[in-house]
Amino acid sequence: MEIPPDYHMHTPLCRHAEGEPTEYAAQAAKIGLYEIGFTEHAPMPGDDFDNWRMLESEMDLYHEKLDHAEKENPEINILRSLEVDYLPGYTEWIKSLSKCYEWDYLIGSVHYLEEKWSFDHPDHCEAWVGKDLKTVWAEYYTRLIESVEIGIFNIIGHCDLIKIFGHRPDFDLAPLWIPFLEEVKRQDIAIEINTGGIKKPCSEMYPEPALLEIAAKMQIGITFGSDAHKPKRVGENFDAAIELAKRSGFTHYRRFLKGEFESVPF
Repeated sequence: MEIPPDYHMHTPLCRHAEGEPTEYAAQAAKIGLYEIGFTEHAPMPGDDFDNWRMLESEMDLYHEKLDHAEKENPEINILRSLEVDYLPGYTEWIKSLSKCYEWDYLIGSVHYLEEKWSFDHPDHCEAWVGKDLKTVWAEYYTRLIESVEIGIFNIIGHCDLIKIFGHRPDFDLAPLWIPFLEEVKRQDIAIEINTGGIKKPCSEMYPEPALLEIAAKMQIGITFGSDAHKPKRVGENFDAAIELAKRSGFTHYRRFLKGEFESVPF
């Protein structure tokens, strides 16, 4: 069986990843992948928005790096994408990003809550102290729903990232998941199985099995991503991710090209 593409990886342009794109592509070839997609953290208005994303002025350089990776690794099909942060009030900016190049797909992610709390950043984990978990989780899924509704994204990234530090409410989460998944289904986009969570304090992939089982029953599309920030993590734990997908009830995954997808059986 062919290994599904790794559709979530970064470059040094985000200022917290190591290794050039050509090294990621070489690692992909080494482990038997035939296709990968780079999803650098997209620019936000102003270079001082935060310190962990590509700048708008570096977009051409990003493509130059991917051009080089393609030339050095002709056996690997390299797709071009962005991981775009959704925040209320930035829809027009997101639309402008979607039009500035011909992307193969776009990943939408939520990393910010409240005014500008990057809840998953290790430097900001103390801000969790005293938070009402019901309120935080509800806000997270509200923002995920809003991110789907704008109709720009092909994939929603790590759709329970909110669990990253292990702060879980003690109630049934399905009432939060289902409205989000219903909107994903309505828009006919995908969610990803992101193996990067295994290395985080939550010690498991995103999203958790119970959410995936609901998504499978709803026949929602899936993709796979390592969220690699180092070349050696390309395709990491994909065997386990594929087994999780099958166990949850999925029979197909999605491949993308120029904004269009095809469903591929395992």
